[in-house]
Amino acid sequence: MKPTLVIVGASLAGAKAAEGARDAGYEGRVVLVGDEPHPPYERPPLSKAVLRGEAEPDSTRVQPLDFYAEHDIELVTDEVTAVDPAGRRVRLAGGLQLPFDSLVMATGASPRRLDVAGADLDGVHYLRTLDDSLALRAAIRDTARVVVIGAGWIGSEVAASARQMGVDVVLVDPGPAPLRRVVGDEVGEMFVRLHADHGVTLRMGSEVRELRGAGHVEQVVLADGRIEVADVVVVGVGVVPRTDLAEAALGIRVDNGIVVDAHLESTVPGIYAAGDVANAWHPHYERYLRVEHWANALNQGFAAGRNAAGRVEPYDRLPYFFSDQYELGLEYVGHASPDAALVVRGDLDERAFVAFWHRDGVVTAAMAVNIWDVVDDLKAIVESGSPVDVRRLTSVDVPLTELSRASKR
Repeated sequence: MKPTLVIVGASLAGAKAAEGARDAGYEGRVVLVGDEPHPPYERPPLSKAVLRGEAEPDSTRVQPLDFYAEHDIELVTDEVTAVDPAGRRVRLAGGLQLPFDSLVMATGASPRRLDVAGADLDGVHYLRTLDDSLALRAAIRDTARVVVIGAGWIGSEVAASARQMGVDVVLVDPGPAPLRRVVGDEVGEMFVRLHADHGVTLRMGSEVRELRGAGHVEQVVLADGRIEVADVVVVGVGVVPRTDLAEAALGIRVDNGIVVDAHLESTVPGIYAAGDVANAWHPHYERYLRVEHWANALNQGFAAGRNAAGRVEPYDRLPYFFSDQYELGLEYVGHASPDAALVVRGDLDERAFVAFWHRDGVVTAAMAVNIWDVVDDLKAIVESGSPVDVRRLTSVDVPLTELSRASKR
């Protein structure tokens, strides 16, 4: 009988794992199991173009529908209820059991729920799936005022999209600035001004005490007693990796996700993980990283599929993500540790700059805001692991290409 590769999760990472296995020459059976009714799709447009009605759902597909048949990839719509590493099989809610020789877990993450009174009222939305985006789009089109709870990437992008759709927006977060956990206070303050300049009411440093309404949400009550009227509430307070299957499967180590090595293999040989659920050893940073971004799912899924097909290739790509908010676009590469120092090349007030996070001149992460075609240079600087004169980093008179070439020597 042909060997079988089963992929749990028809996400971007799962779809790319199937593609990666075929790319590596895998001739066995490939089964991609997902619990959503849609073929695999990409999530970044859900908080942007799809939410605003500028793109339709079909535009988010990872591959054309005929790709899967052409590459002999079986798409199964069902929920996986158990993974049996010893018996090398997975059990589906519909009763089917699928034997596997190798397995990729691409189960992703679930939105963290808001734990306050009234969080279960109608009109409270989370954004993770395509259906979530379409439901939220319809709700915003039929409303006047949206309160967004959480100023991370999802919350900031939804706030921007809702303003672009013409509704009043209040953005609430316990931190002093949007995206502070990633970009810090100084760059975070730039995002405060960005949203304020576009008419968003910011309630930074504010906790939510409860939501009120008669069946449907009407008010967001803050910890200081202030009340924000809300027709729609969007909660974006982070995600939790979906590790239930792995936790119940004997032998798979779970710690802030499914723990995998540099080849994306778990503590059970032949079982791999990729995407939001994978806490992977990163050779460059020499630590485990769990990255919740599109590029990681795209590239890590592909690599996991290749290794599940028999290759032994380390996954050492630097983390990368992008975001679009109003007229601002950014690209970020690398991973900044909490103790990293920030230096900026360009002008924060003009919203055109490159930020570098470094430790004693060794750049660990960089972000370009409204400056384009420099990501390859930024990658080279981060990948080098060599100290850079900070004065040269911040000087606009020193081309980034010069710094990147020097870092490669």
